[in-house]
Amino acid sequence: MAHTLEVRGVSLRFGGVRALTEVSFGVNEGELFSIIGPNGAGKTSIVNCISGRYKPTEGKLFYRGKDITGLNPNARPRLGIGRTFQNLALFHHMSVLDNIMVGRHHLLKNNFITGSLYWLTGARREELEHRRKVEEIIDFLDLQSVRKATAGTLPYGLRKRVELARAMALEPQLILLDEPMAGMNFEEKEDMARYIVDLNEEFGMTVMMIEHDMGVVMDISHRVMVLDFGRKIAEGDPASVLADPHVKRAYLGEEDEALVDPDDKPAPRESAA
Repeated sequence: MAHTLEVRGVSLRFGGVRALTEVSFGVNEGELFSIIGPNGAGKTSIVNCISGRYKPTEGKLFYRGKDITGLNPNARPRLGIGRTFQNLALFHHMSVLDNIMVGRHHLLKNNFITGSLYWLTGARREELEHRRKVEEIIDFLDLQSVRKATAGTLPYGLRKRVELARAMALEPQLILLDEPMAGMNFEEKEDMARYIVDLNEEFGMTVMMIEHDMGVVMDISHRVMVLDFGRKIAEGDPASVLADPHVKRAYLGEEDEALVDPDDKPAPRESAA
C-alpha cells in the first residue's frame, strides 16, 4: 500500500528543549491513522511540522513522494493537505457559509484579469460550482439550520463542526484533524466520530487524527501511533497498541527506563501537545 504521507527522522527543538526526537512513520493511502499520547507528548508539534507551521530541526517530510519539508505552508493545501486546529481558528464575525467558502479560496481560478471579463471567462459558473460543493458539505455535516448564523454565536460543538467543514472545502486528499472532539459531550463526540469515518470511507480522504478519547481512537482507527516526550513508543493496530507495556507506562505516568536518553532534555508536560 502506497504512503500518502511519510515522516522520516523528524526532530524539532525550541532552544534546548526537544519537542520531537527522530520520529518516523507513514500514513497509507485511504487510511484513518491516529496519534495519541499524554499531554506534552509532541502530537500537535508533528501536525504543525506536516502543515508547515513549524520547520523540523532535522528529518524530512514527504507527501505522495514529494519532499515538502521546506515548502511554504500556504502551498500545502494546493497539494491536497488540509487541517483543523486544536483551538478553533474560525472567522467568528462571519457566517457559517462564508467561513466554509474561505476554504475554497485556493481553488478559485478567477483573478484580476479574468475578473474584468467575469461573464465571458466562465467565472460565474466557477462560483456556482464552488457554492454547490459548499452546499454538499453543509448537508453532509447537518449544518443547514445554522448556515446563515454568525460562527462566533454557535455552541462549541457546532463551531468544531464548522471548522471541519472549512477543512473539507479544501477538497484535501489528506486531512489532519487536531483533537476534533476536544470539549464535546458524549453525543457530540458520537456524531463527530461518524462524520470522520464517513470522510474516510465515503469521501475517500486519508485521515490523520490526534485525539485524547481512547475509546473513539480504538473504535475507528485503522492504525495508531503513540508519542511520549516527543518520541515514538508504539505503532500498529489498535489492539496491539493498547496492549503495549510502553503505552501502559506512558498513560500510567511511570517512567520507561528503556526509552530515556540521559543526553536528552525532553519537553515538559503541557496542557496542549
